[in-house]
Amino acid sequence: MNVLVAGGAGYIGAHTVKALAEEGFEVCVLDNFSTGRRDFIRGHRIVPGDLMDKADVEAVFAGNTFGAVFHFASLIQVGESTRDPARYYVQNLVSSLNLIGAAVDFGVEHVIFSSSAAVYGVPHETPIAENHPIAPANPYGRTKAVVENILADYGRAYGLKSLSLRYFNAAGADPSGEMGESHDPETHLIPNILLSVLGRVPRLEVFGTDFPTPDGTAVRDYIHVTDLARAHVEGLKALMAGYPGGAVNLGTNRGYSVLEIIRKAESVTGSVIPYFAVPRRPGDVPVLLASRDKAESELGWIPRHSDIENILETAWNWHRKNV
Repeated sequence: MNVLVAGGAGYIGAHTVKALAEEGFEVCVLDNFSTGRRDFIRGHRIVPGDLMDKADVEAVFAGNTFGAVFHFASLIQVGESTRDPARYYVQNLVSSLNLIGAAVDFGVEHVIFSSSAAVYGVPHETPIAENHPIAPANPYGRTKAVVENILADYGRAYGLKSLSLRYFNAAGADPSGEMGESHDPETHLIPNILLSVLGRVPRLEVFGTDFPTPDGTAVRDYIHVTDLARAHVEGLKALMAGYPGGAVNLGTNRGYSVLEIIRKAESVTGSVIPYFAVPRRPGDVPVLLASRDKAESELGWIPRHSDIENILETAWNWHRKNV
């Protein structure tokens, strides 16, 4: 099967491209390279294009026959979405409408969407299951929830089969060292910790030490990017086999606080890691912890690389060689 990966040069997209190729899929990558890296894509067709440009999107579909589309392309910073919600609503929703609309118009049967645990907002209970109320606490999460609803409506109206994968915190790097986490600016905790050790981040900041958690810092469920990539492949295979789709969490059922991650990173790097406590970011919630039961029972997916030491070690190995 020939598949289109929109945003395939990004962090999670590129790891998924590799996983798809290992399963024998032919991959075409559509990316505007605003944040993606060409060097992450090896041996696959690349089409430069912008999802905000409907003509760019339709040109890709007109010249190819795709059995599935993967949608990774979006703005992802929670704090920025609160400061500039207009940018997030326009970028994330228009790009998604263009891509999903083209998939329907050109007869693509399957769409896998990169969603987020941010759709849940402040959880009523943890671990969070998929039937938890949807109540995003920031514009970023609201855009993800809207796209999930678009996919559900298009399924009912046009027969599109889709799967929304709600990530918790993607982390780590490809074990072979080919790819790792590389954003500009970098806003994620683990790469910023490691970059501070390497002297590339002058000041490691911890956003909030007054959360209602055991040590006052936010607790998150970290999942290795290789496990995330594998989940996308398993999700597509399930849709192809008749799985009805919907939304599925991708997490580990295990949470770590910011301070716990810093201490574990000290063990992996052999360095003392100083940090500075600063106020919470708007839109941050105290705890996000996934129930992975549905992913395991319905997709047959089990995270095999996501113990926190492996996440940190693979990320550290990549950053030492590539920063």
